[in-house]
Amino acid sequence: MIDETVEEIEEMQTHSSSTVAMKAAKALRTLTDREFPTVEEYLRTLERNSNALRRANPSHASLHTTQIEIVEAVTDADPEDVATAKRLTEEAVEAAVDEVEYAKERAAARAADLIADDETLLTHDFSSTVLNAIDDALEAGHTFEVYTTESRPRFLGRKMARKLAERDGVDVTLVVDSAAGHYLSECDRVLVGMDCIVEDTLYNRVGTYPIATAANDTGVPMTVVGADAKFVDGAFAFENEFRSPAEVLREPAEGFDVANPAYDATPTSLLDSVVTDEAIREY
Repeated sequence: MIDETVEEIEEMQTHSSSTVAMKAAKALRTLTDREFPTVEEYLRTLERNSNALRRANPSHASLHTTQIEIVEAVTDADPEDVATAKRLTEEAVEAAVDEVEYAKERAAARAADLIADDETLLTHDFSSTVLNAIDDALEAGHTFEVYTTESRPRFLGRKMARKLAERDGVDVTLVVDSAAGHYLSECDRVLVGMDCIVEDTLYNRVGTYPIATAANDTGVPMTVVGADAKFVDGAFAFENEFRSPAEVLREPAEGFDVANPAYDATPTSLLDSVVTDEAIREY
């Protein structure tokens, strides 16, 4: 189960960072089904598997923090036997999953209040928290026109467009990434999720930075929504991913290179606000 989850995270089959964090946390629970001769062996196995899950995507702050929380909750308790260590693991996993789910729901509720008076939104990438925020606003009786970028090369925006198209009260248009600036003049707000914010830099799906720059130039406010835990300090070193050239070009590249970064860096000074489960930060 853990090896399968590591492979799934590496292949980005689950795209939402909160979903990745919860899936990885639940994977650790499978260790409680195994037999271990000593507490020490169990704790070593727990830490080794947690490290493997974190290495699967070192760019995901929520994955990193939830894994650290689970391992520390068990090891710091200094369990006297394997049964106790397993019980502590199950409790820590449940607490971590509940925390991620609550943070996402609370952040979405705050963002829903913020976008209540907006009529037209532009989104980029797929964010379950953004989707929840729009759902909350729809339940409150609001309607939206939403432009969704394709988010190449994995076309994650198509997933967002399909999800939004299922909602009553949303008129959704899928646009190519390079057309985001063309449609910004029709938008009241840009609403995106986040992988993490380190000091004064937002790290999110590649393409976020040019959208933020264009939005700032055209005077369209850009709001980022996500869990407060995604604000991390210098202890977390963000590592970008450079994906396979085959995602961009099917045939071999002859005489040139193909660059395929997964994320880009956006200065928070370009943002209007960041909405989390704890607060609304304005910039």
